[in-house]
Amino acid sequence: MSTVLITGPTAGIGKSLAVQMAEKGHDLLLVARREHRLREISEEINEKYNVKVNYFVADLKDKNAPQAIYNFTKSLNLDISILMLNAGYQINTRLEEASLDDEEDCLRVLGISVIMLTKLFLNDLKQRGGGHIMVVSSMAAFAPPSGEFAVLYGPVKTFMNRFVEALNGAYNKHNIFATSACPGFTITEFHEVSGVQERMDKVPNYMKMSADDVAKESINGMLKRKEVIITGGLNRFLVATLKWFPKSLIKTIGNALAGGRYK
Repeated sequence: MSTVLITGPTAGIGKSLAVQMAEKGHDLLLVARREHRLREISEEINEKYNVKVNYFVADLKDKNAPQAIYNFTKSLNLDISILMLNAGYQINTRLEEASLDDEEDCLRVLGISVIMLTKLFLNDLKQRGGGHIMVVSSMAAFAPPSGEFAVLYGPVKTFMNRFVEALNGAYNKHNIFATSACPGFTITEFHEVSGVQERMDKVPNYMKMSADDVAKESINGMLKRKEVIITGGLNRFLVATLKWFPKSLIKTIGNALAGGRYK
């Protein structure tokens, strides 16, 4: 039985991805920092959906984490068919206020670990005849960046979307298909952990989606081999119309809503 590897599955979109893939009958490998949450969620999913759930404790801020994760899959002889690279957070300060170490840690989680995990599993995916790679990106990739906080967040997500495009250009011929899932405002622990809950609370409810709905649209799009999935009809409309408005206006609206922050 093939296995789905999911990073950041202990809450929010990641947990919804794990549950919904288990509902479809997939075995799972869950990767996160919090062992007690990993154990609880693994047991809960195993009991409810009767699939095999392994977990591995790793902090993707650690440059050695991707190799350790890969080595763990080899030690259990797991056939990884889908990567769901969901782990992420943001630094809720101005660029000059965060330490170099903090910025490097964030870049490693949001970007470098995604690239390294993909590189490590590519040959295995080729040898097994194909598979899927989902990178949980953001609507922030399409919008002008915040003028105040989390300056690097949007640019990194833009880079991740381009990385997905490059993967498809190089590996579709091997039956490997990459997808960028780009949620907008999503109700998760992300905002509280990142210190932006107060800003998130300003967002009108009609602009927010549940993690379950985001996960469902993302999975369906991935299985249809879509390269980019913008979740939610309103979000798709907004992204489609962004190019028609001055960037200065979009920045003003975004910052008024939630400090310019998207999931």
